[in-house]
Amino acid sequence: MAVDMNMNILIVDDYKTMLRIIENLLKQLGFKNVSQATDGSMALRMMHEGSFGLVISDWNMEPMTGLQLLKEVRADAKLKATPFIMVTAESKTENVVAAKEAGVSNYIVKPFNAETLKQKISSVIGQF
Repeated sequence: MAVDMNMNILIVDDYKTMLRIIENLLKQLGFKNVSQATDGSMALRMMHEGSFGLVISDWNMEPMTGLQLLKEVRADAKLKATPFIMVTAESKTENVVAAKEAGVSNYIVKPFNAETLKQKISSVIGQF
């Protein structure tokens, strides 16, 4: 199945520089429609208002963490099927386990490059 390069992607991070970096990587990979949220609650509002084919969220955010956002998304009948990639600076086993238990689609440890991002996205939504 071909990946829709026009699908809406939501990136969530409380660090604006990281939002810009991820958006630039996604554009390098050919994705055209990238939206940004600066925390989990803003992301959840945006997801209820629009349709996103993929969410890429940081783990460590205030006031709602990426893990809390993931749990909210998976508990919502309308949103639960949304592919969700968690980004974190920590590769602690318990974090990976917690994210998997919460239903994460994939996991990226910072720092990462366009090729790593492409591989993770491909494993979640298909080759492109």
